[in-house]
Amino acid sequence: MTGLPHTGNMTILFVDGWLGPDPGDWQELWARRLPGSVRVDQDDWRLAERDRWVARLDEAIARCVEPPVLVAHSLGCLTVAHWVADRPPRPVRAALLVTPADVEHNVTAEIVGFDPIPRTAFPFASVVVASQNDHWMTLGRALSFADAWGARLVDAGEVGHLTVGGGYGPWPEGERLLSDLLGHDALGAA
Repeated sequence: MTGLPHTGNMTILFVDGWLGPDPGDWQELWARRLPGSVRVDQDDWRLAERDRWVARLDEAIARCVEPPVLVAHSLGCLTVAHWVADRPPRPVRAALLVTPADVEHNVTAEIVGFDPIPRTAFPFASVVVASQNDHWMTLGRALSFADAWGARLVDAGEVGHLTVGGGYGPWPEGERLLSDLLGHDALGAA
């Protein structure tokens, strides 16, 4: 038995980070097992342009019949934050934001327009999962963004950036966090 929730007719939108999905990553494993899962596809995974990435997220949310659940990783978390700040948000049920990338302190030419990181409160329940040894964002900075977004912060310990290269194909703790975020009542389960 997995820790992934029963999602019924709910859509889970996976919002990947820079360079896109890695084969065998926890997002891919979850998407295969959760009915109604969709990965937001970007035109260019190497050149991350905020406006284009936010537009693709908005298009994916617009296609959902019911408010979706967003599961974002790394730069995908900032895509969600910019979507909330830049557009009148469409309804979203909840968001799990895993190891956001701090593009204000980690600058690379291939990531365009994601800084400054918005501090707009999210109009839906959200959880930020942060690592004690993530090279992309310190735990303290993650806490400050979680506070600004109105999200609960979960300290995941020393898990790096939660990538398949770091040993996180399966991520059962994350499955539990998603289940807790959604709650049995929200899923219509007993």
